[in-house]
Amino acid sequence: MSVISFTKATACGNTFILIDRIDSDPNNPPQSDADLSFLSHCLCDPHFGVGADGVEWLFPDTEADVLARLFNADGSEAEISGNGTRCVAAEICSRAHSDRSEREVVIRTGAGIKTCRLTARRGNTFEFETDMGVPQIAGDLLLETMWVKATGMQVSMGNPHYVIFVGNFRDGWQKEASLIGSQPQFEQGTNVEYATVRGPNEIEIRLFERGVGETPSSGTGSCAAAVAAIATNRVVSPVTVIAPGGSQTVRWEDRVYLKGAATIICKGEFFI
Repeated sequence: MSVISFTKATACGNTFILIDRIDSDPNNPPQSDADLSFLSHCLCDPHFGVGADGVEWLFPDTEADVLARLFNADGSEAEISGNGTRCVAAEICSRAHSDRSEREVVIRTGAGIKTCRLTARRGNTFEFETDMGVPQIAGDLLLETMWVKATGMQVSMGNPHYVIFVGNFRDGWQKEASLIGSQPQFEQGTNVEYATVRGPNEIEIRLFERGVGETPSSGTGSCAAAVAAIATNRVVSPVTVIAPGGSQTVRWEDRVYLKGAATIICKGEFFI
C-alpha cells in the first residue's frame, strides 16, 4: 500500500486537493501523466476519494516558487484555475518556512507564471491579489445547432471561456452549457459562463467548467466574465463578480488582477 499526503483547500467553494511532489522520492510513483490523471480522478471522487473539483500537483521549478499542474475531476489536465492557483499560494504561505516579508508567491501554471500577492490573513484563510495576465478576446461567436442556440464572447485567460450575457438565469442552463462546451468550434472544449449585470461595477455569474461541470465559483471564469462585461461597456473596472460560492474582485488595466480568498480546510493521507 502506498500513501499520498495531501492538503485540501477552497476558494469561494471551488475545492482543490494539493499534493506536494517537490521533495518526494523520484522513484516513488506517481510520476507519469497517466498516473497523475488516474489518481486525480480517484482523489476527486466524493464517495470513494477525498472529493474536490481538481488536483494541483506541485513540483519544483527553477524560475518560480512552484510548478502547479492541474488535473480536473474527470482526470483531464487543464491549463490553469485562478482559484486553484490561489489555493496553491495559500498552501505555500501557510508553511512555517514561508517567512518572506513581501509574501509574494510565484507559481508556474500551464498558462504561464502567475504572481499571487498576499494582502491579508485570518487564521487559515489567505487573501491574495493575483496577476492573471493579459486577456485574449476573440469576439462574439454564434452557435446554432438542432440542440442549442447561443451567442457569447470568446475570452482566453490562458484557458478558454465562452461568456453569455443574460437577463436572468434560466432553469436548465447546465444542460445548454454542457452542449455548448462540446461543440466542434471549441477544439479543446471551453468553460461556459452566464453573466447578468447587477450594477455599474457588479455582475453575477453561473459557471460550467470543462472536466468538472457546474461549479460554485471560478477565478478565470470571473476574470473572463468581467473582461467581457467591461469590453462591451456593460460595467467599468474594478468589477465585483458574484458567484454562488462567493464574490471576487476583478480589475482590468493593462493586465487583469483577481482578488479573493483561499482557505486551507484540512490535511490528510490517501491510501492507494
